[in-house]
Amino acid sequence: MQQEAQQVVVIGGGVVGLTSAWWLLEAGYRVTVLERAKTVGSAASFRNGGQLSYRYVAPLADSGVPLKALQWMFQEDGPLRFKPEADPRQWRWLMQFLANCNAEDNRRTTAKLLELGELSRKSMAQLEIKLPLEEFAWRDAGKLVVYRTKKLFDAAVARPESSSKRQVLNGAETAAMEPALAALAPSLAGGIFNSGEAVADCHAFCLALEQRLRAHPRFQGFVHADAQVIFAEKGRITAVHTDTGWVGGDQFVLAAGIQSRTLAETCDITLPLYPLKGYSLTAPIRAEHTAPEISVTDFERKTLYARIGDKLRVAAMVDMVGEDTSIDPRRIAGLTRLAQETMPTAADYGQAEPWAGLRPATPNSAPIIGATQYPNLWLNVGHGPLGFTFACGTASILADLMTGKGAPFALDCLAYRH
Repeated sequence: MQQEAQQVVVIGGGVVGLTSAWWLLEAGYRVTVLERAKTVGSAASFRNGGQLSYRYVAPLADSGVPLKALQWMFQEDGPLRFKPEADPRQWRWLMQFLANCNAEDNRRTTAKLLELGELSRKSMAQLEIKLPLEEFAWRDAGKLVVYRTKKLFDAAVARPESSSKRQVLNGAETAAMEPALAALAPSLAGGIFNSGEAVADCHAFCLALEQRLRAHPRFQGFVHADAQVIFAEKGRITAVHTDTGWVGGDQFVLAAGIQSRTLAETCDITLPLYPLKGYSLTAPIRAEHTAPEISVTDFERKTLYARIGDKLRVAAMVDMVGEDTSIDPRRIAGLTRLAQETMPTAADYGQAEPWAGLRPATPNSAPIIGATQYPNLWLNVGHGPLGFTFACGTASILADLMTGKGAPFALDCLAYRH
């Protein structure tokens, strides 16, 4: 294979970069991973929601969302916060997002993300042969989306792209299926359950995959340095300049989360990415607690609950505040209140560990995979809140594209447009 002699530099050591590295190694390339942090999976992959939601892939952009967003911004514990910036990238992203807020674009994007979700599920199953599930607390929990209002519940049930494998439940049946929802039972209009959805510890997955990468005969190692410039010469990428020197290669893959946006600009590529800041709580589960066994998403509150090992992960909220990774204590207090109201006996919230991370989102919620105007620079970016869910699928597509096999299905909105 021609790729056996080629050196690939993967920029980014989160879940997307690491899975990209693995699939490229398996395709015959020699691979180096460039990661600025000392530990892999320490940014958006660190304490994300932990849900592997292959069939629940609803794009954020949809008809009616702009009005809802205005309402959310005035709610004390609302799912959205917005801070205007003097950065034109924020406003450009917002205009593109609003252009996608219609039913037809939402339908097309959802259909494509469902294809990607199914590929991701199969790709994760392939990787699990090499990566024992117990190393990252993987569990086939199923996913239960709960609705508080009948109108929204009925609309969800009627969606044409809904999975044929779903189970539609009324309020009482929803609470019976997941006893952790007992306190919420009187407020439930219903729920939709999908089997085959999983939960896992994304950071533990990254650490386990790091070990397998290091043991791979073609792996060239990690370079822990801060990438600053992607250097182009005569129509090709020749190297990446970092704070410790140059890293060269034959092929380059940009998979650096929100940092990808700034790095791409250094070689005249504009990526439609914006950091949607999300929060999570990780609370210990003790013997006296009734933690959910099923992965739960509270649709109206835009909050998810996932039991990962002996911890409960609660994740929510979108803060559009630029590249600010600080933890806002008011948002954490609001998330804690919401969790205590929804599942009061599920975990020890008094000992919960807070976290915030930047999810690199595109205006239509579809990741960007594949070639750029440079023949040796490739993209695997823009996964938003579904990085863990889609990582294996987009990595397998990337490897197919780079080896000339072509994608397993038409990429359409997943492809880079320049």
